[in-house]
Amino acid sequence: MEQVRQLVETITKGIQEKKGKRIVVVDLTDVDGAICNYFIICQGSSPTQVDAITESVAEMARKELNEKPTKVAGQENAQWVAMDYVDVMVHIFLPDVREYYDMEHLWEDAPMTWIPDED
Repeated sequence: MEQVRQLVETITKGIQEKKGKRIVVVDLTDVDGAICNYFIICQGSSPTQVDAITESVAEMARKELNEKPTKVAGQENAQWVAMDYVDVMVHIFLPDVREYYDMEHLWEDAPMTWIPDED
């Protein structure tokens, strides 16, 4: 489990590196039937920034922990990119797409940690 926590921290750092905003870590470890242990949700202000955050997360996880996502979806239009690290799912949204899908409310019974934006 320590390895998973390190991955969550490293992914968060990768998001912050590219100024990703409104980062929330959703702890699904006690949720029955959850597809992974953690969701990390964040947003970028443009498709270019969403893409940069995706690249930053992938690079940091690979360099620091030798972790690679098993799948990355959505990079073509960079409105919602999902990165699957098996135990951790990363969702990088454009603000309006994030609002539309409102993923935080799907898991509102799970503990959530909001990480303050870095300016």
